[in-house]
Amino acid sequence: MLFSCGSIKNTIKNIDDTAPTPLLKNNISFVLSEISDDPKYGYDPDYPINIFYRNTANDTINQERFLKALAGPNGEKIFYEKLESCCPFPTKRSEIGAGFLDVYQVNWVGCKKPLKLYFNIYEKGKLMVPKGLTAKKDE
Repeated sequence: MLFSCGSIKNTIKNIDDTAPTPLLKNNISFVLSEISDDPKYGYDPDYPINIFYRNTANDTINQERFLKALAGPNGEKIFYEKLESCCPFPTKRSEIGAGFLDVYQVNWVGCKKPLKLYFNIYEKGKLMVPKGLTAKKDE
């Protein structure tokens, strides 16, 4: 697939290079202690979950760590799957000069409408629980 990066622009509004590195729980999931008060966080391609991965060799490991830290609105176990990559944007953290957002579908038993979460593996941002979900409790 060929495309020109000259015509894409960065519309992501929540990049924060000073965001703290998230803590890991049992090397399996992130420790998430704050729920976002922004209803767009994670649900809108302009406000993705910025899950920077360059300190690992695996570009999906931080998405999995984040998703494994989430639960449904009442603490339900969530299920997730990657749907697609979309929404190209320019970034200096990619060899080709552009990045894509990864879109995951999230649901749980009793979920009436699955949620779509947008992830940006190229940039950093403060990691929080998207509004409407909760942090998974220790088992």
